[in-house]
Amino acid sequence: MRKGEIDRVAALALLSEPLRRRVYDYASAAPEGVSRDGVTRALGLARSVAAFHLDKLAEAGLLTVEFRRPAGRAGPGAGRPAKWYRRAEGEISLSVPERRYDLAATLLARAAERSEREGLSVAVALCEAAREEGRRLGAALEDGPAGMPVRERLLTLLAEAGYAPRVEEGVVVLGNCPFHLLAEQHRELVCTMNHELLTGLAEAAGLPTAAARLQPSPGRCCVTVAA
Repeated sequence: MRKGEIDRVAALALLSEPLRRRVYDYASAAPEGVSRDGVTRALGLARSVAAFHLDKLAEAGLLTVEFRRPAGRAGPGAGRPAKWYRRAEGEISLSVPERRYDLAATLLARAAERSEREGLSVAVALCEAAREEGRRLGAALEDGPAGMPVRERLLTLLAEAGYAPRVEEGVVVLGNCPFHLLAEQHRELVCTMNHELLTGLAEAAGLPTAAARLQPSPGRCCVTVAA
């Protein structure tokens, strides 16, 4: 997991505790957020219990925190600002094996916009969008630990992207396709998109453009990387 990212497994595991899920649901339904005292009254909890669960949810990135003074109080003697919690923006999802349908949707949306704007076919625009995104992902290789070989950083990045990479006879084989169901239904389009994505990533890593090869095989991703 990269710095700044939410640990999705840990975050979702927090919600398996019934009382914490009640606290989260109550806070999520309040557009202006909730205070510890508000949760205490609404759910009939001890204030310390409400505070404990709210802070756990905030630590996991499921709630955000801000400080406000009680309504009608201001100036000296108004007391310390209280913590208020509201549902965090964005979404957290978990799939096993890893799937990235959100990324596929983003690339398809970019391709549709570019197709209309520039008069390109959607397929050509999708290839361009995918390769650009691959280069962007590949730029993260520069953030790897000093001294780590490029291939090791490449494997780490591919693992974080959900590809389950492994090395076989000097070739990086990808054990998982993050776009599996889409590829089953639209194989040529999705495999071409995936190939362009990984070509861009390989280029950003300093590898030749031809390092990413479209080599479909049962039980794994359709692309291999010679690294």
